[in-house]
Amino acid sequence: MSIGRKRLILKARWFSLLLLSAGLALWAAGCGSSATENQEKTLRIGYQKFGTLSILKARGTLEKRLEPRGVRVEWIHFPAGPQLLEAMNVGSIDIGHTGNTPPIFAQAAKTPLLYIASGVPKPENEAIVVPADSPIRSVKDLRGKKVALNKGSNVHYLLLQALDKEGLKYEDIQPVYLPPADARAAFAKKSIDAWVIWDPYYASAERDLGARTITDARGYTTNREFILASETFVQEREEIILIFLEELKKTTDWFNEHPEETSRLLSKQIGMDVKTVEKAITRSKYGLVPMNNAIVEEQQQIADTFFEAGLIPENIRVKQAVWFGEKSSKERKEK
Repeated sequence: MSIGRKRLILKARWFSLLLLSAGLALWAAGCGSSATENQEKTLRIGYQKFGTLSILKARGTLEKRLEPRGVRVEWIHFPAGPQLLEAMNVGSIDIGHTGNTPPIFAQAAKTPLLYIASGVPKPENEAIVVPADSPIRSVKDLRGKKVALNKGSNVHYLLLQALDKEGLKYEDIQPVYLPPADARAAFAKKSIDAWVIWDPYYASAERDLGARTITDARGYTTNREFILASETFVQEREEIILIFLEELKKTTDWFNEHPEETSRLLSKQIGMDVKTVEKAITRSKYGLVPMNNAIVEEQQQIADTFFEAGLIPENIRVKQAVWFGEKSSKERKEK
């Protein structure tokens, strides 16, 4: 089969999956959405179990900041980044956070998103793990093995990079696409050979399941957290975006200085042992930085890798989906 025909088939499959995801998300949005006038006074934030937005939610400072403006904050939980950005694609949320890979898949699927800020590198917070008694000792030993991961998540890129460094192709392993909860169950039952996962699930697997790390992301990827917003929301409510980013920056600075208090707050919110949360939080420092050309280039490299592997249908340009601040918004309006 020719390369051109393969890409046509890939695009057709991608479009079918996109329609299905969009249909499900629209149904969910229809069940829980408010009238338009109420949405204009609500900031809908998609968050995951772990990350800067989870801690912002736990502290409650954003609500206090926006209350005088008559803006209510609605928090919507998602198991992982791909699902969160599907919701953004159909207008169910305004802002969210993911790792480095979900925005690549989402942009390729024409999701109207904008990167509005970046976290600092945290390669220690994701890894490839195996059971303690596994004969697997290195990435090279993954040949022919069942490896669980959340498709399109940050760990997807880690796996590609780790395999490539050892001279392996993606086809040399058996990828098993599972969300974190299902992957954990499969790992505990040893129905998979390895698991590529991020914190706090990574820390939980170490503490509760005795997981052994064969590599983390150091040397493979920066593993940044990205803050994303719908393009429409940025255009129409830029003042809210600026307030949100200011409060988020305060939060990242605060919990770097108060890891124990942060662990207690987050432990109650996500229902996870406080020592596990503390282990995840203290692996590395956190921070929030504006988008810049160097970070965009990092993302472009990831996009190029997935395109070359045939995992996204077109070679996207990441810079087209980046908000560089108020000046960026003015330039977009003039176009």
